[in-house]
Amino acid sequence: MHLWALALTAFVASAVEAIEAVTIVLAVGYAQSWRIAFTGAAYASIALAAIVGIGGPAILHFIPIRIIRIAIGAFLLWFGYGWLRKAVLRYAGRIALHDENAIFERKVATLRNTREERVGLTTAFNGVFLEGLEVAIIVVTVGSASNGALVAAAAGALAAGVVVAIAAVLVRQPFGRIPENTMKFVVGVMLVAFGTFWLGEGLGITWPYGDATLLMLAAGYAVLALLVSRFLFRMAPSTR
Repeated sequence: MHLWALALTAFVASAVEAIEAVTIVLAVGYAQSWRIAFTGAAYASIALAAIVGIGGPAILHFIPIRIIRIAIGAFLLWFGYGWLRKAVLRYAGRIALHDENAIFERKVATLRNTREERVGLTTAFNGVFLEGLEVAIIVVTVGSASNGALVAAAAGALAAGVVVAIAAVLVRQPFGRIPENTMKFVVGVMLVAFGTFWLGEGLGITWPYGDATLLMLAAGYAVLALLVSRFLFRMAPSTR
């Protein structure tokens, strides 16, 4: 269950970031050329693969597992809280929902003002690299518990990238109807749950139900986040 949960978390997180990266690549393709868009995306993908391929094994090889669990657990708590906080605020109407269609239109308008290939190439590279960097961080951190965990996280991320890429080729439109905020909420909950679990293990806590504790932690955080979102929604008018 542990490895499946890792793979699923990496898959959903990677899908969210891949959707945002695809929006930028599509904008470059429509505004300039598909050759430029795909070239920039390919260079960024190679750089990200190198980060995951080198970073994950290096952490496992040089750092004791107990220290890894404490450090990664604390990091995932902080990192996951950022995802979960934004999702809660969006549900509460405190900040606007992410609009891929609007982002796409803005990017296309900007790129059409300049026909320089290097601008489109840089835009595609930065879009894929910066969005993918969060994926690489998640894969390396949640996969740092063991070689099996790293493989599971990398497999989940790769599967998400392939699925989103195929969908983008078939549709050739921004994924405006994808429930992205819900996906970010799920990722935030799972990252915080993993962070709590591994930090506890690093500090010597023996979880009474083993890996099943992850599901209990995730359920508890999800309920708490939804209650907070509901409370904030009632306390202030929606901005949507």
